[in-house]
Amino acid sequence: MVHFLNSCKTSLFLEINKRNFYHMLFAKKELAYSNKIEGDVVVTRADAAINWIRANSMWPMPMGLACCAIELMAAASSRYDIARFGAEVMRFSPRQSDCMIVAGTVTYKMAAVVRRIYDQMAAPKWAIAMGACASTGGMYRSYATLQGVDRIIPVDVYVSGCPPRPEALLDALMKLQAKIKRQRAMSCLLQQVWTHIRRLHTPT
Repeated sequence: MVHFLNSCKTSLFLEINKRNFYHMLFAKKELAYSNKIEGDVVVTRADAAINWIRANSMWPMPMGLACCAIELMAAASSRYDIARFGAEVMRFSPRQSDCMIVAGTVTYKMAAVVRRIYDQMAAPKWAIAMGACASTGGMYRSYATLQGVDRIIPVDVYVSGCPPRPEALLDALMKLQAKIKRQRAMSCLLQQVWTHIRRLHTPT
């Protein structure tokens, strides 16, 4: 009796599912796409989504070492509004920053500090050399001045000028955003995870 009831339940279940399937198949309804759900579903690539988030939420680490720092401050004012690019959160903490803006002359005495702060920033991280002094040493071709901050940290964008205007810094920020959007973020993340796993399982 129990087997008979179970078989009846199974056949009834299959019959109901078959009817539902035929109803969906032959009903005059859209099965693929409906504009009623437009705006609720977003289809994209993982690289595009990750790069979009990174490019529009860069938190600068301001290294204001000379007069270019005044122009950096002006870029954050209401006239130029660096917040349009999601870069208004200037954290003086390397743990919460991902874009170092070196604004001003870098001396050899300060070079070790700049490098240490850059090393403490979380990856992925980028750097902008703002002004002639940060890019090439500027007019100070002396024993005390570093001839370009790219000798101690990798620089993504160089900004010319002595000092450059705030618009030049915003243009550099847009160029950096374009560079970030071209990166293969997902493969880099997987490579970092795989490297971390190998380090954990490597015998010491």
